[in-house]
Amino acid sequence: MASIARRPDGRWRPRYRDEAGKEHSRHFDRKSDAQRWLDEVTASIVVGDYVDPDVGKITFKTWFEQWSGRQVWERGTMLAAQQAAASVTFADVPMRQIRPSHVQQWIKAMSRPASSRKSGLAPSTIRTRYNYVHISLRAAVLDRVIKADPSAGVALLRTRKAAAAMTIPTPEEVGIALEVAAPWFQPFIAACAFAGLRLGEAAGLQIGDVDFLRRTLSIRHQLQGETSTTMELVAPKFGSERVVYAPAELVTLFSEHVRRTGGPGGWMFSRDGVPLNRNSAGHQWRQVRKDAGLDGYTLHDLRHFYASGLIASGCDVVTVQRALGHSSATITLGVYSHLWPTAEDRTRAAAGHLMATSLAARADSVRTNSN
Repeated sequence: MASIARRPDGRWRPRYRDEAGKEHSRHFDRKSDAQRWLDEVTASIVVGDYVDPDVGKITFKTWFEQWSGRQVWERGTMLAAQQAAASVTFADVPMRQIRPSHVQQWIKAMSRPASSRKSGLAPSTIRTRYNYVHISLRAAVLDRVIKADPSAGVALLRTRKAAAAMTIPTPEEVGIALEVAAPWFQPFIAACAFAGLRLGEAAGLQIGDVDFLRRTLSIRHQLQGETSTTMELVAPKFGSERVVYAPAELVTLFSEHVRRTGGPGGWMFSRDGVPLNRNSAGHQWRQVRKDAGLDGYTLHDLRHFYASGLIASGCDVVTVQRALGHSSATITLGVYSHLWPTAEDRTRAAAGHLMATSLAARADSVRTNSN
């Protein structure tokens, strides 16, 4: 039901009731403006895209808390989403007032240095944070909190291709890192470099996860958290549960490590009985990196080192996918496709083999005939 009435002060007041029966009204100086507004609202109710103006008064911060609280996420995903929401520069802006310019300003702020960092965030990190915010705003449209998504179409920094962004240490550099590392930390480095474990997976590895006879590592959990007080043992990333077939040398290194340390608390790697967390492992690695002169490499680059070794040895995509714990071969190819030999590489190798075989056969024939 809708109507327009003239007030005693001469202004026009259109009124309507929404789908829930709630009455809404506004005031206009001209009747034509009042009629236009009423027609637009009525049409939106008829076509089903009506948005209650009062609902959009909640701030982005409040909306994100409500929306994220309804999602069925693993702890790591929830933490990443919360980190993204905490970084926005429009947290206290009402949802109906958020404009593309707000989102653009936030993206620009992330790309620049701040009080907590010396440089801007990596384009991939910015994109990840944007995706969480973008998804929440799209959900707000579907829930009729706002009429349109202000983050749609906002330009992002281009990410570097995997081949350009990836840094992989050489076997010699990994060997140097193992040489200069403290004896108790050497097996941790080896777990990342020769089994492809992520930092959290290596930190969460327990003695019971290692089958010393069958030479396998069962990746069933990971340690998340920056400090010893916030760390928590949780399931691996989705699709990352796996069995890693370890080389005999790595299992022997683990065995000697357990014999030497006793494996306090059942943890494979610990410091004074406390398992390593992201900060403590990172601190140890930075010291190793400094002593070895390997500035620029991260612990995650050791995982790339492992993947590159498998590929160089001729392992196919599915084998590498399973060893790394990727949920699909598409992810593996997206990260490491540039490391696999191309058709041109295989053509050259095949032709080179034919040439070498032909020349060797000719040389044998000459020697036979000369005798």
